[in-house]
Amino acid sequence: MALFLFRNKEIFNLFNMMHDEIKRLLEPTIESLGYELMDLESRLSGAGGALRIFIDGPAGVGLADCEKVSLAVSALLDVEDPIPGRYDLEVSSPGLDRKLTKPAHFQRFEGETVKVQLRFPIEGRKRFRGRLLSSSENNIVIDVDGEQHSLPLATIDIARLVPAGT
Repeated sequence: MALFLFRNKEIFNLFNMMHDEIKRLLEPTIESLGYELMDLESRLSGAGGALRIFIDGPAGVGLADCEKVSLAVSALLDVEDPIPGRYDLEVSSPGLDRKLTKPAHFQRFEGETVKVQLRFPIEGRKRFRGRLLSSSENNIVIDVDGEQHSLPLATIDIARLVPAGT
């Protein structure tokens, strides 16, 4: 059983390395088209899978934008071939409940409501939902029911915008 757990950890690390490599490969092409690579999800397996790319632009993202990025990224992936096997490529907008993954994302959405889940507890809790008051390169401050919490970006597992009205 220990061998099985080690093997899964190896596979997990391989996917993480592949994820970072793909992100570095795609980001310049996407940026040259005038978009930002917001996030990347890969669900790859031996029999196939999916590579999902989430993009954003100054005026938002529509179907034509997704098509434009899809054509460019598809050609790049065909040439570079960083992903073994068969997979489907999907290009999409990040949606209303978009992930916040970079300091610039947090800065852009200061004043908005966010949900944050930490990798480990801080101040006795792992989940926070409140108004994003401020952010820096290393830290965010969130107001939860009148109480301010300072959270280091390095401890955040996932952060998402909360759409208005929800």
